[in-house]
Amino acid sequence: MTLPLSESIISAEAAYTSGVYPKRQVAIVRGEGALLWDADGRMYIDCVGGQGAANLGHAHPAIVAAIREQADRLISCPEIFYNDQRAAYLTELAAALPFAARIFLCNSGAEAVEGAIKIARLKTGRTGIVAAVRGFHGRTMGALSATFEPKYREPFMPLVPGFSHVPYNNVDAIDAAVTGETAAVLLEPVQGEGGVHPALPGYLQEVERICCERGALLIIDEVQTGFGRTGALFAIEHHGIAPAILCLAKSIAGGLPMGAIAINAVLGPLPPASHGTTFGGSPLVCAAARAALRTLRDEDLPRQAAEKGAYFLERLSALRLPRVRAVRGQGLLIGIELKERVQPFLVALMERGVLALPAGPNVLRLLPPLVITHEQIDAVIAAIAEVLA
Repeated sequence: MTLPLSESIISAEAAYTSGVYPKRQVAIVRGEGALLWDADGRMYIDCVGGQGAANLGHAHPAIVAAIREQADRLISCPEIFYNDQRAAYLTELAAALPFAARIFLCNSGAEAVEGAIKIARLKTGRTGIVAAVRGFHGRTMGALSATFEPKYREPFMPLVPGFSHVPYNNVDAIDAAVTGETAAVLLEPVQGEGGVHPALPGYLQEVERICCERGALLIIDEVQTGFGRTGALFAIEHHGIAPAILCLAKSIAGGLPMGAIAINAVLGPLPPASHGTTFGGSPLVCAAARAALRTLRDEDLPRQAAEKGAYFLERLSALRLPRVRAVRGQGLLIGIELKERVQPFLVALMERGVLALPAGPNVLRLLPPLVITHEQIDAVIAAIAEVLA
């Protein structure tokens, strides 16, 4: 008997996949804008958004064209050589940043965080890193040491020494934790994986002040919040800060794997051979990243994220569902905290054509592409109201 196409794909992948991903029983094969289709032709509204990598939506014509054109010219060129696309992108990204910076190009968010930790220790001569309770920064060993969730950490103990965690949005806790041994404080401007908790007004400014007073560096992890997600090109713009190091990734290259470490110019250049990567800053991803940055501006997507996010939050809050404890977020990074476990509701939403994420055991997280339409938002709200009623 011939299996349906989705079942055939699922069976083939399940036979060889590593096992580390808790997979959903759907085979996605095509996307356009904020919509996805499975192998059997069923359509879904995407509120996973490539876990934050698909800010421009799927198969955006500008990204597709940039990839095609550059793939015909040159795909790989390590940073031991100069390259036209890399030079252009570094210039354009530096101009877009809210502070003067040098930039190290890499391949992912975890890699950006790893590099930031190394740079902080190199520049300060100290070893201590202060991170936040509920913070998530990646699963490689240094990034995992900064990540709080015990289920991610405990199987790999002992981790990198020198890391500590303090409550988020608590200035007194930062004040007590930052000492003469602290190389850096590492924080997200909105805790995503940790339950969608935005920084309170004034919090990051106070952390920046404490770091400056004590010779520690402030590292801001904008892997998920960057490139328009929160209603500004970078979330730090909401807070008026200029961190020592800014970590970027996810949507930076329109869906291709890329990361960046923006190093405040006051720190100066890095010593030769103090860090490196084979694939970072390849011409192909730089071409895509240039198109992504241009498209964010041409389509005014940060403003759209602010407006659509406010609409989303207002409509969700107005539902007053008995299973919901709180609705919170910033821009199109939205969390619905439930009074029970979220997993059954993710399944129920998928059955109704909406794909969403968890953020911890009891928070429903919405990360739609910034190009999602109001009609699609209304359909998502209706599905959420139905499954949570």
